[in-house]
Amino acid sequence: MAQGQPGQVATAAGVHRAAVLGSPITHSLSPVLHRAAYAALGLADWSYDAFDVDEAGLPDFVGGLDASWAGLSLTMPLKRAILPLLDEVSETASAVDAVNTVLIDPEGRRVGHNTDVPGLVEALRERGVHRVESAAVFGAGATATSALAALATVCDGPVRAYVRGAVRAHEMFESGERLGVEILVRPWEDAHKGLDFPLVISTTPKGATDHLVDSVASAPGVLFDVVYDPWPTALAAAWSKAGGPVVGGLDLLLHQAVLQVELMTGYPGPLAEMRAAGEAALAART
Repeated sequence: MAQGQPGQVATAAGVHRAAVLGSPITHSLSPVLHRAAYAALGLADWSYDAFDVDEAGLPDFVGGLDASWAGLSLTMPLKRAILPLLDEVSETASAVDAVNTVLIDPEGRRVGHNTDVPGLVEALRERGVHRVESAAVFGAGATATSALAALATVCDGPVRAYVRGAVRAHEMFESGERLGVEILVRPWEDAHKGLDFPLVISTTPKGATDHLVDSVASAPGVLFDVVYDPWPTALAAAWSKAGGPVVGGLDLLLHQAVLQVELMTGYPGPLAEMRAAGEAALAART
């Protein structure tokens, strides 16, 4: 696992570099997925690493990137911290106020994109979820906002959001209004009431929904839990046991990474090869 500043790793002329940044980062499967894509596409001159970078260290890291760098993937807590460091932001990323992909052109311009939103939609479609009447979202971070943007395209009715604290409640309400989503914000203490919706999207960290397992209905709708390590989460396991369809965090990670590969390299991400690599890596951890 590479850590530190980008200039610490020597690169040969013609090499294209990419990496995922975040803190913590040791759990990330992004290197596995992107390297599998490069291998399948025959891109021998592309490399992909992981760097533990927090918000304080982000400006220096980005400022130290040289001409060998083609792109960055961003995870917690950097999806919003990166915004002031960009030259341009895509329409989708601007709408959700979150960037998970940065493209670096030959002139050094940094352009922010968001592949979480279309990745969420594609992951749902792959599991047969095209339209729902209503939905619930757990959490209020950048991924929760991306979930709202995805629901704007697949949900016909209101979205109930369960969050901690008045500040986050206000932020989620504003995000819903900005994205054209009819949203009702409720306190986290009422999250068990959200389990009865046709689609439940949990964007909370591991362990945050463990207390809800006893509230899962006997015939639940669809659960989309964005955690992928450890997997399954307690909620996902209880959901599956009750007979409900589950979309996992690997599904989201995979579909957003497929889009990242295409943005960075110009070649469509090889879904099957990337999925096989991700599943093998997860299986090895468990």
